[in-house]
Amino acid sequence: MDVRSIESVVAEDVHQNTVRNWWLFAPRELREATLGGYLEHVDEFSISGGEEVHPHHHHTWEFYYVLKGRGIMTIGGESREVAQGDLVSIPPDAVHSLKTVSDSAPIHCLAFAIGLGDTPEVDYVAD
Repeated sequence: MDVRSIESVVAEDVHQNTVRNWWLFAPRELREATLGGYLEHVDEFSISGGEEVHPHHHHTWEFYYVLKGRGIMTIGGESREVAQGDLVSIPPDAVHSLKTVSDSAPIHCLAFAIGLGDTPEVDYVAD
């Protein structure tokens, strides 16, 4: 499972030393994997304490950035805890789910996906 955090990346000064930057994915690192793709969506979502997103998959490269809280991320049968500041990389077609770690604490995330050249329209409501 590919989960990245600024705690495991060396910071670098960019934009003429006006910005401190942590490359969670270096420039062009995903170029080959997403060539011919497009930005499918960007959204924020939250899961209430004791709840979970059911296992599902999309033909997109998807990312969850944990803004607040903790959860258990499962991708392709592998599970691990994720927390604020973690960026989770979900490969195309990988079955994935996310649940909170407790009945009382929610998790709040930013999600974005890159559609591939052959990605069909996704019905996120029914999925």
